Amino acid sequence: MKRQQKEPNTIAKKQEEKIDYEVYCQYTRVWIPDPEDVWRAAEIIKDYTEGEPILYLKLEDETPLEYRIGPKDNALPFLRNPDILVGENDLTALSYLHEPAVLHNLKVRFTESNHIYTYCGIVLVAINPYEQLQIYGEEVINAYSGQNMGDMDPHIFAVAEEAYKQMARDERNQSIIVSGESGAGKTVSAKYAMRFFATVGGSANDTNVEEKVLASSPIMEAIGNAKTTRNDNSSRFGKYIQIGFDRSYHIIGANMRTYLLEKSRVVFQAEDERNYHIFYQLCASASLPEFKDLALSNAEDFIFTSQGENIFIEGVNDAEDFEKTREAFTLLGVNDSNQSSIFRIIASILHLGNVEILFPHHKKLVTTSETYVKNMSRKQAANARDALAKHIYAHMFDWIVEYVNKSLHTSSKQHSFIGVLDIYGFETFEINSFEQFCINYANEKLQQQFNQHVFKLEQEEYMKEQIPWTLIDFYDNQPCIDVIEAKLGILDLLDEECKVPKGTDQNWCQKLYDRLSSSVHFQKPRMSNTSFIVIHFADKVEYQCDGFLEKNRDTVYEEQINILKASKFQLVADLFQDTNKDSSISTSSSSKSSRVNVRASKPTPKVPNKEHRKTVGHQFRSSLQLLMETLNATTPHYVRCIKPNDEKEAFSFESRRAVQQLRACGVLETIRISAAGYPSRWTYPDFFNRYRVLMKKSDMTVGDKKLVCRNLLETLVKDPDKFQFGKTKIFFRAGQVAYLEKLRADKFRSACIKIQKTVRGWLQRVRYQKIRKSAINLQRYGRGYMARRYAEQLRLTRAALICQKQYRMVRERRGYLRVRQGVVTIQAFTRGMLTRRIFQEFLLHHKAMIIQKHVRGWLTRRKFRRARNAAITIQCAYRRMRAKRELKQLKIEARSAQHLKKLNSGMENKIVQLQRKMDDQVQSKNHGSTHFIGVHCSIRLVAYTMSAIIQLTSLQEELEKLRAELQEAHTHRKKLEEKHSNEKMGLEQVSYQSLKGASQSVGRVQAELDEERQRYQNLLREFSKLEQRYDNLQEAKVTVCFQPGHKRNNSTQSSLESDSNYPSISTSELGDTDDMGVEKAAMDIGVFMKLQKRVRELEQERKKLQVNLEKMEDQVNCKVGPCLSRQELESENKKLKNDLNELRKAIADRASQNSSSNELQDGYKLLLCQLKTANEELEVRKEEILILRTQIVSAAHQKEETTNHIVTLGLLKPPPLSFFFSLSPPHPLSPRLLEAQLQSQARKHEDELAAFNTQIELLKDDIEKKQEMLNHTMSLSPEAQVEYSVQQEITRLTNDNLDLKELVEKLEKNERKLKKQLRIYMKKVPELEGERAKPQLTRQVTVQRREKDFEGMLEYYKEDEALLVKTLITDMKPHAVSATVPCLPAYILFMCIRHADYINDDQKVHSLLTSTINAIKKVLKKNNNDFEMTSFWLANTSRLLHCLKQYSGDEAFMTQNTSKQNEHCLKNFDLAEYRQVLSDLSIQIYQQLIKVAEHMMQPMIVSAMLESESIPSLAGVKPMGYRNRSSSMDGEGPGSYTLEALIKQLGQFHSVMGEHGLDPEIAGQVVRQLFYSINAVTLNNLLLRKDVCSWSTGMQLRYNISQMEEWLRGKNLHQSGAVVNIEPVIQAAQLLQVKKKTSQDAEAICSLCTSLTMQQIVKILNLYTPLNEFEERVTVSFIRNIQNRLQDRNDVPMLLVDTKHTFPVLFPYTPSALSLETLHIPANLSLDFLTRV
Repeated sequence: MKRQQKEPNTIAKKQEEKIDYEVYCQYTRVWIPDPEDVWRAAEIIKDYTEGEPILYLKLEDETPLEYRIGPKDNALPFLRNPDILVGENDLTALSYLHEPAVLHNLKVRFTESNHIYTYCGIVLVAINPYEQLQIYGEEVINAYSGQNMGDMDPHIFAVAEEAYKQMARDERNQSIIVSGESGAGKTVSAKYAMRFFATVGGSANDTNVEEKVLASSPIMEAIGNAKTTRNDNSSRFGKYIQIGFDRSYHIIGANMRTYLLEKSRVVFQAEDERNYHIFYQLCASASLPEFKDLALSNAEDFIFTSQGENIFIEGVNDAEDFEKTREAFTLLGVNDSNQSSIFRIIASILHLGNVEILFPHHKKLVTTSETYVKNMSRKQAANARDALAKHIYAHMFDWIVEYVNKSLHTSSKQHSFIGVLDIYGFETFEINSFEQFCINYANEKLQQQFNQHVFKLEQEEYMKEQIPWTLIDFYDNQPCIDVIEAKLGILDLLDEECKVPKGTDQNWCQKLYDRLSSSVHFQKPRMSNTSFIVIHFADKVEYQCDGFLEKNRDTVYEEQINILKASKFQLVADLFQDTNKDSSISTSSSSKSSRVNVRASKPTPKVPNKEHRKTVGHQFRSSLQLLMETLNATTPHYVRCIKPNDEKEAFSFESRRAVQQLRACGVLETIRISAAGYPSRWTYPDFFNRYRVLMKKSDMTVGDKKLVCRNLLETLVKDPDKFQFGKTKIFFRAGQVAYLEKLRADKFRSACIKIQKTVRGWLQRVRYQKIRKSAINLQRYGRGYMARRYAEQLRLTRAALICQKQYRMVRERRGYLRVRQGVVTIQAFTRGMLTRRIFQEFLLHHKAMIIQKHVRGWLTRRKFRRARNAAITIQCAYRRMRAKRELKQLKIEARSAQHLKKLNSGMENKIVQLQRKMDDQVQSKNHGSTHFIGVHCSIRLVAYTMSAIIQLTSLQEELEKLRAELQEAHTHRKKLEEKHSNEKMGLEQVSYQSLKGASQSVGRVQAELDEERQRYQNLLREFSKLEQRYDNLQEAKVTVCFQPGHKRNNSTQSSLESDSNYPSISTSELGDTDDMGVEKAAMDIGVFMKLQKRVRELEQERKKLQVNLEKMEDQVNCKVGPCLSRQELESENKKLKNDLNELRKAIADRASQNSSSNELQDGYKLLLCQLKTANEELEVRKEEILILRTQIVSAAHQKEETTNHIVTLGLLKPPPLSFFFSLSPPHPLSPRLLEAQLQSQARKHEDELAAFNTQIELLKDDIEKKQEMLNHTMSLSPEAQVEYSVQQEITRLTNDNLDLKELVEKLEKNERKLKKQLRIYMKKVPELEGERAKPQLTRQVTVQRREKDFEGMLEYYKEDEALLVKTLITDMKPHAVSATVPCLPAYILFMCIRHADYINDDQKVHSLLTSTINAIKKVLKKNNNDFEMTSFWLANTSRLLHCLKQYSGDEAFMTQNTSKQNEHCLKNFDLAEYRQVLSDLSIQIYQQLIKVAEHMMQPMIVSAMLESESIPSLAGVKPMGYRNRSSSMDGEGPGSYTLEALIKQLGQFHSVMGEHGLDPEIAGQVVRQLFYSINAVTLNNLLLRKDVCSWSTGMQLRYNISQMEEWLRGKNLHQSGAVVNIEPVIQAAQLLQVKKKTSQDAEAICSLCTSLTMQQIVKILNLYTPLNEFEERVTVSFIRNIQNRLQDRNDVPMLLVDTKHTFPVLFPYTPSALSLETLHIPANLSLDFLTRV
């Protein structure tokens, strides 16, 4: 290793000497400096040759640019990486390693893909997103746990896992160094790292140390974090937390060190900043009852909390945070009194800030001999007040840290630890003071350690790969550190000036100028004498000297300290005790003096003299040195936090701010060191897979891939210094991978061009052939069309000529006719005109002659009138005179009556005739009466008035008119009458037809009704016959039963019981006639009526037989012998048999006629069964009658002498019937008993008869109702009939359903009663059998023979129970019973339980079940990682549970049992509680089985599903960075599993479960859960790995899933729900394969990916990485389009799938078809102590 101090651009100058000018050709893309964006992309538009002063470029906006090249201008610009390398997870994977490439890669990942983490070698670069991201959940921790660092996307959890893994592997302490400027996210990164350790390395016991470690974070944030202009939660102190682990690598404790608390913030805050959070949290909770006495109010009322003028933080609730702080205090063991004391101290600091100094104060100066009192100004007093407040808060901060350390301390021995350093980054402001100087000094030390570590790792990598090691120059900042901490350095001179009594900042600054001006890292500003400049590794920083001495001294007046020490408040007094007392409290935690806030590793004894106390700078240097020693003793891991912008905008990236921090945090230094050597490194298989396209076919035949790669590189790269061959990897210089990518792209491009050429040629040939064929077809059709058109033209031409000829002929003819007509018309008009002229002249002459005639006539008439008038006048005068004379004469004559008679005689006759004729006309026609009446009246008036004579003529005329009108009226009336008669005939015809149809329909209905009545009558007759037969049969039975000497037995009672329960036909059965139609109902009613009639007949016969019986008794009284004649008994028996046969035949005939009805068939079968029983009973009665006959005959012979003796004694009265019964042998039934039974039978028959009568009445009512319903239905319309019938049907079904429910309830009650009785009888059966066995030896032998049969029970002694459990459970191996019945141990255990139940031994049952359950738990605990054993006992436990259910006696579990299995049910005990215990145990075993299977599959899933090449040569390889070559992969990591291995493992699981007899439903649920685990692990890895999000991986993944689906179908498990569980992975694979460019593609993706959440879809699109430059990246606009379309989804905001989720298991009840008595126990189980029962 070679260290040199040089400027950062030294390497750049050396690199220029090695520049290959050939790469600066046309189309090459480069980076050029830009004042705004730092670097800007451009493209060379003209080839550049060495020595040219101008490089011609084109910017991205197509703007041309002439870029000057030269020693005094610019160097050649940096080359851009290929697009395929942009967005890499590791910056060291870039081919060109320089600042613009790093900046651009970070910007693309942050702004486009929203990735905040990026590797840079061993450094994790974390960019603050200023937004809450769902990437820190427990499922993410589980995804990163156990993974190699390069396998997953960059994450803080990956760094934490790397540290945890190296601690366990190398047994070396680890450190995670988190640095960055304020607001970059250091605190959050450190908190998430500690959360990872708490989750992965949880405590082995119940101490919950990990929870306490996490609980320390809210406490330290409350008392040490504050809002600044750059960050809302800025840590104002540095801390180093050591998390201790034991040998099992579980957390056992923790320890915390703090550095340089910003005490000045307690008394002063800049604008828009806040004090520490605890002050605002306490003020926000001031209204709580416990804080009433603190006199707190709003934070605006206190000076120490209101100077920033903004007391609130957006999105932060101080009251809620205060509750979290108090909960954390409680979790760490801080009791309520101590918490109250802490809050009192904080409140006192707030009140102290509000103290106003109104008058001068004094201070006491103590010397060796005297004490002085000196006046103080108000400003000095205020400063003293502020110093006291800062001092109190600093001591309280230290006390809380010590208490936290005591709470996190453990007495267990610590094996190793992981330290998390959360420290401030490099800071530079406009005004930099003592705090910034200490911070930058610490960063200088950390940068030095970082450079050495990076160089060391590079050296180890080269040595491990046996690469020749060459010296690499790197920037060494030791000279800068010497300026600060060396003798007579800045800190040394500061401490020396602090010791001077009158030392000032100006004097100290002058000393710096004098002593350090010769150093290249120290400069004096040109325009200031009170500041100095230090050239740090990151930047030049100018520090203001004002306040350095005061802050370094950290002075607090002794009087104030003494007052606080003497405080009555215990916690305040404890805070200010001597330092050695503080340090003795906890030796494990570092401590410091009471005046500083830096915790040293060793206790420092108190120096009594305050002048000799260590300064802040000295203590900080000591603690920093201790920190560096700790870090050097550990393996460091680096996290560099970057602040992307100052406005705190989410995912906004400012290049200028980012590049400043990259330069300051050492990221670019890592790049520079890597670029100085061989930064690009490939394994031989990856290089072979990536660049085999550049190889020749002959090279592919070589089996050694290393040799193939060596030959290829030697052929492609001529300069041997550009690459080196290691043991496992190939090392490349910077830019060589880009060169190889260019060759590969050229190869692909040429191959694509060749393929395109061939394809395009083929397409063109195909197109040409299609065009040629089309042209020929077109020509053929065109020529045909032209020929047809020419022929058509010829035809049209000829037709046109004909048309023209005809048209011309018509046209000429029309012209001629038109001219001819015109000439004729003209001639006609001319001739007419001439004629009219002549006529007019003639007319004028004629008119003139008429006028002349009239004038001449008028003159003549006027002359004549004048003459006539004169003559008339003369005549009138003469006549008047004559008239007067005549008048006188007439008046005289008129007075005579004779004259009047003469005048009126002829007139009266005429009037009478007219009157008669008018009356006739009036009578014949009514409608003419009005006119006739008028005429009649007028005639009468004429008759009485003489004036009517003058009007007679007019009346005659009117009469003629009336006659004409009358004739017309007659004609009209005749027409109306004819029309009316026609219409009437039509209507009569229609009505006749309708009446005829109605009569026919009525006839049909009437016929149907008659037919129904006839059928009904027939049925009634049949019913009557059957009823009569039944009565005869009953009477016959009674007759047989009551014969003298009849001996009854148990069969008689059973027969009576069966008769009493004779179902016959019930009302419920008759109620079903609605369903069967009219015919079927009539049949049932007919049967019932017949039975009723038969009952009456039997009753009559019974009465006749009873009368005959009485007669026979009378005859017996007279004579005994003949009454019991054999012929009478045989005749009665024969008659009874005939009646039975007739009844059977009648019923059989009736049943055969109605065979279509299922209900009648059932009734027929029932009647046959009962008749058969009755026949058997009659046979028995016949035998009994014969026996009685023989007994009576023998008794008669024996007592013959006695009878004769009685006769001779004069006893004429015959003995009673009881005498003969007494003569027979003793019989259990006496005559009285027979008489009583006869009476009871009679009453019973009477009751039955009454019941039958009642049923008949009910049936009659029912028939009447149905008849009414039928009539009502017939009166309705067809639609109403349908509706009415449906309603009736619903009503009937409802009633039937209710009846059936009642019947079922009754049957269930009877069944339960019978079961209880049966159990009681079963208990009594052995006792009764034992009692009966004593007197009868034959029955005892029979019982012994049956006991030899195996009843499926196993007996064992109580002392053999432990041996039984040990043999069947503890020592049982699954292979021992593999060849027997599955679940054999479960069957054997249940058979033992059955025997214990059989002998009613509850203690034995309880002991055996308890021992079994405990033994199974022990076996499973011992074999908690054995899938076969777990599956075996899951099958046996579930089978034992099923057996307890199957043989429990519960009806719900006995539906599928055989009769023999029902006999094996438990008799005495209800084991429902044990069934619940076994069910819980089965669930536990199931969960353990899932856990074991998932643990076995876990290392196989990712490799099989995502990494293995199921489709060869499909997956591509991209260049990987440093992380894929990190030490985490050395010597470990699982082997490469293929898909076949995973499917084989699943097949083994399934076959093992099948061999053990596990229920298929449970096996299906296991497979479903395993497929969910496969889906979760695969999808989570897909979402966290950029290298697998490509098109080829999607194709491989889809093929793998199809193979698994095929396996499911082969195992008949496709219905188990497993395919549904892998639907998200299927959709993710499809998402990787579909097009992702247009809005239609976005819509298709949204409709396709229904099982993926919006976060998962966006994440996959952001991770999608083309493996070749021919593929296109997913644009940001497309992703935004997807997000906008998916906004309406109500998805759970979840990124990763919960791998711990378990589906609820369901154990379906599956009874066994195996009979216990057929079970065979193999001899190899050594169960000889079990006895078969």
